[in-house]
Amino acid sequence: FFFSVTKLLHVSTVSVCPHCLMLAFVQLIKGLRFFSMEAQGPASKRVKKGLVIGTHDGCFHADEALAIAMLQSLPQYKDSSVVRTRKSELLKECDIVVDVGAEYDPKTNRYDHHQRSFTSTMHSIDTRKPYKTKLSSAGLVYAHFGREVISVLAEIPKDDNRLETLYDKMYTTHVEEFDGIDNGISVSDGTMRYSINSTISSRVNQLVPAWNCENPDYDGQFKKAVELVKQEFVTKLLHLKTVWLPARDIVKSAIVSRFQIDKSGEIIELKTSCPWKSHLYDVENEVEDNVNIKYVLYPDSSGNFRVQCVSVNESSFTNRKSLPPPWHGVRDDNLSKLSGIEGCIFVHANGFIGGNKTREGALQMARAGLQFNST
Repeated sequence: FFFSVTKLLHVSTVSVCPHCLMLAFVQLIKGLRFFSMEAQGPASKRVKKGLVIGTHDGCFHADEALAIAMLQSLPQYKDSSVVRTRKSELLKECDIVVDVGAEYDPKTNRYDHHQRSFTSTMHSIDTRKPYKTKLSSAGLVYAHFGREVISVLAEIPKDDNRLETLYDKMYTTHVEEFDGIDNGISVSDGTMRYSINSTISSRVNQLVPAWNCENPDYDGQFKKAVELVKQEFVTKLLHLKTVWLPARDIVKSAIVSRFQIDKSGEIIELKTSCPWKSHLYDVENEVEDNVNIKYVLYPDSSGNFRVQCVSVNESSFTNRKSLPPPWHGVRDDNLSKLSGIEGCIFVHANGFIGGNKTREGALQMARAGLQFNST
């Protein structure tokens, strides 16, 4: 420990070699940690503090920022220091290393994905999971620490059934995006109709010092990136816990009782408006085979009722069956006369949603949609 202090003082006042300074800094952190543990008394009362997380220096990306944000949310890494370097001798001194080092080994807490041999996915790590996007450092840390992170941040016991549901949903709706972008995996095949430039990764990239910045502060900007992705992660997680997850029982009840709404079994009614889309696809598969809901009825905030089409999948704008095309863009009395259904309010120009003043009217619109043959 005293050697580390002496070396740090020496390189700080005599030498300007950044490599030596960084090595002395890592050794000093470890020395201080050892010293503080020894000073606290018997081993049974010692608390390990100040673990060191290593990652690469220079330009940074969203995946290692999220990896570190997740780690630092855990009790064991709460007081950790972050060392940004590519020097192998410095990385060896770190307790855990992410996104650098060309090594993936959970036993030694090494989580890099850049080596040629790396092909790991959530599915290869846990065959119960179907997700096959190649992992980045964010995905690796999530695969091994994600459940603990969710338990801490969402304040959910580790044996709570909700934990695994949130673990899967956080990956598919949040973390997987980091993996795909960092590994250069397109979100879809074919030519994109337009570009999306407001993703978390894009916003992290905007924090990287510009090429023409005279005095770039990479470490300072990286701290901002870690805080940005942490806030986004926590906001998403708490939304899923408090808003998304409670809707699951509502959707499942509606699907189970669907034949009470219409004999086709292709219309469901929600007793209240809620985030139903992602639950619907999952619950359809859970309930039984060949469930194929076309329309969802629910009350809106003004006391009227909506009939909304179900898309072919959660991220698609293509409906399993749209409302009748002649209704598209028509409103009020004109729509009621055209459809023969009283109380119509509107049908969207794209035909994915409509409104009626009454529940019965909305149900009639859905039934008419089922019977309409566009050919």
